[in-house]
Amino acid sequence: MSSSLLHPPSHLPPAVALRLSQQAPGILGRTTGAISNSVFQSLLSAAETPELWTTYENLLLSCLRTGDDESAHQCLARLVNRFGQSNERIMALKGLLKEAGANDAAALEVILKEYDQILQDTPTNIPILKRRVALLRSIGRISDSVSALTSLLEISPTDAEAWAELADLYFSQGLYSQAIFALEEVLVLQPNAWNFHARLGEILFVSAKSSHNAGQMSQALKRFSRSIELCDDYLRGYYGLKLATKQLLSEYHDHDVSVSRTGSDGFDVPAPAILGKLDEMATEKLAEIVRRSSAGEKGWQGYDEAEIKAARELLAGDSGTTIR
Repeated sequence: MSSSLLHPPSHLPPAVALRLSQQAPGILGRTTGAISNSVFQSLLSAAETPELWTTYENLLLSCLRTGDDESAHQCLARLVNRFGQSNERIMALKGLLKEAGANDAAALEVILKEYDQILQDTPTNIPILKRRVALLRSIGRISDSVSALTSLLEISPTDAEAWAELADLYFSQGLYSQAIFALEEVLVLQPNAWNFHARLGEILFVSAKSSHNAGQMSQALKRFSRSIELCDDYLRGYYGLKLATKQLLSEYHDHDVSVSRTGSDGFDVPAPAILGKLDEMATEKLAEIVRRSSAGEKGWQGYDEAEIKAARELLAGDSGTTIR
């Protein structure tokens, strides 16, 4: 069984999700439907393992991504047989399938009312709370989605996923300071999450550009640097690092950082010589990632194609950079 089925499908490239969903009929045919109440059938069934049920759930999600509703319903049926209709996670998966099958906004409103009814009975049903947030966002009710998320975080303040979603909602509305605060909460809970360090760097970068704040730009550089310290081959970290160093170097050139070189957190804006070395390092690493990923070298696959394209275009802007 593919190891990719043990990872969240939302983190898989579309091509991988498609390949997994195409394997669904074979996987479902080779595995048992559920642990049976019959002793005889249980003896004939494959051993129950956590990986089996993770596989069913992730296969369900991959099938939904690619439109294979029949296989998705088969996966759900097996999970329901094992864990029951009242399991909170199962309730959320059932809701997700209903959302995927909804034909119009009216159908989605009906599902939203079903979520509200469930939450009247069990207000702390976290999976349903999260599905409600996602549904509100998908139908454009952003303010309601933010309110629902803040209510969820009152119940579960250590939910890093909820804080990250709240940051994304705030960012989509141009509320940069609130988005930064929410991502800082994520990093309190997951201090070694290199992707969230880079994401915080991206929001700091956008905020600094809009306000011409060199101190905040230096904070962005700091976050990008931390992300690549934690993950040496993280493309978004190097991409952001190059953007931040170029911006700070241009501000030095325009004398925009001559008045104050200290950010609000006490982190000094690096000197031009240091910025130049950081820019050179980021350029070399991005060029290596693009070259080796494009060549399909072992250990250099799995990068998002859009990110590789963006990195190639960024490097093309540097006259001294050659990508083979």
